[in-house]
Formats: sequence, C-alpha cells, structure tokens
Amino acid sequence: MSSDLSIAIKSHQEAFGLELNDETIDRLDRYYFLLLEHNPILHLIGPMDANEFAIRHMLESLVLLQYLPEKARFADIGSGGGLPAIPCLLARDDLMAVLIESKEKKTKFLELAVAELGLAKRVRIVTRQFHEVDPANCAFITCRALDKFTEKLDRLLKWSMRRHLLLFGGPNLREALRKAKVDFDETLMPMSEQRMLFAVRQP
Repeated sequence: MSSDLSIAIKSHQEAFGLELNDETIDRLDRYYFLLLEHNPILHLIGPMDANEFAIRHMLESLVLLQYLPEKARFADIGSGGGLPAIPCLLARDDLMAVLIESKEKKTKFLELAVAELGLAKRVRIVTRQFHEVDPANCAFITCRALDKFTEKLDRLLKWSMRRHLLLFGGPNLREALRKAKVDFDETLMPMSEQRMLFAVRQP
C-alpha cells in the first residue's frame, strides 16, 4: 500500500518536471519516516501533513537536480534534517555531497539517516559553521534554511570562492543578492507564489 507521501509525490511530481521511479519514491518515503521518528526531539521540520511536505520539502529540493551535472559534488550549508541534499542524493546515485551543519544533535541525525539510507559512501558530514569548512572538491554550494541567511550572505559569497551557488529563498534573499551586486537567475517554485531557487553567477 502506498503511503500518503508516496501518493502526494506521484500526484505532484509532473508539476516539478520530475518523473521519479517507484524505487526512488520508496527511498524518499523511508527518509520521510526517519524525519518523523526523530522530529519530536530534534525539531527537524515544522508541523505539516504529508502532502505539504511532499510539495514544500521533497519536490522543491529535487528542483536542484536540474542544475547539477552528472557526477557533481556539492556542499549543503545548514543541512538540518538533510534538505535539500538527501532527496537529491536518493534520486541520483551519481551525486556526492558534503553536509555542513553546526548543531551536533542534527549532525547525529544526519549520520543515522545517511547510514540507514545507504548513502554513507557518497556523503561527508561536518559539524562546523560553514566558513570554518574547506569546500575543496565541491563545484556547487547550496543552502536552503540557514539562520539569518541574508545577514550571512556576504560571508557566504566570499567563502564560496566563485563556485556555483544554488540558494533557496524568497523576496528578502533576492533583495540581498541585488545589494551584493551579483548576477543571478531565479526560478519560481511550482505551486508557490514566492519561494524561489536563485542560481548565482560569480565572476
């Protein structure tokens, strides 16, 4: 029997330009139930039903795949419960990632989830502030839910050292990017009025 999350993903994936196979959807489902299991203590995600989670978290995270070429390595800043990185890693076996999360309790969850989901060989988890980490072999940097994101943008731009930035946000982030005088493209998320993915082009 399909779970509520699986049904929601199958119902809405076309709007996001996706065509996920059953195996991938099952893997996303296992990840969702890990989040639910540990959420009461760790507060990894806010309260919402499976349909909203599928749209706002799973499918929006997977929009990132359009920007990641084959065998891309990316760093995910402020990973928290693993969004957007883990859904992308579950959907594409060629991707590798560094998950950067400063809160130790959340990195413990990431370690558990990565092991449970069979991702350990393709993921490195770092318990530090992003500016203390060397992104070394990562060609792409993504960020979805960093605390005080706009305040940290200038530091993020300098730290990324001209890597491709793929940033999730809304009008406030757009304004901060304009003030930073960087070039970017923006993609409005399907089924949303103001959530966007900003692809930042640095000289």
